[in-house]
Amino acid sequence: MPERYRSIVDVHVILHRDGEILLLERQGTGYCDRMLHLPSGHLEEGEPVPHGAAREAREETGVLIDPGTLTLAAVVHHRQSPGHARVGMFLLAETWTGEPVNTEPHKCGKLQWADPHLLPSNTIDYPAVGIRAWLEQRPLALHGWGSTETVR
Repeated sequence: MPERYRSIVDVHVILHRDGEILLLERQGTGYCDRMLHLPSGHLEEGEPVPHGAAREAREETGVLIDPGTLTLAAVVHHRQSPGHARVGMFLLAETWTGEPVNTEPHKCGKLQWADPHLLPSNTIDYPAVGIRAWLEQRPLALHGWGSTETVR
């Protein structure tokens, strides 16, 4: 019997205030360096989605988020390459404690607030799809699947 399909679950945090969202410039990781991404990472074994999102935001920006205040903004089924897909859970944070700072300078060049309707051209496509889905109030979006990308 073949093994069941398993996918990596990514958590992305949309820190939203005053009409802008926080983006981080990747640096020194070998993946999309000098490009912008949301605070994000992978779920750890046995970790609920909101707790993983709050943990990643704390690790990358130093802010404290009560996982119970996060709301699901969108889900993106992302195909990174043939045979390698992931599920991205995009969670909205409108309240947190602390001022965001770059707590991982070995992975992040800078923090940047941006208008989510006018994302900088160097925003990585995968999180940009999740941000657009949130803005358009589409609960599910596809990325990297080709002609099947339209979900209503």
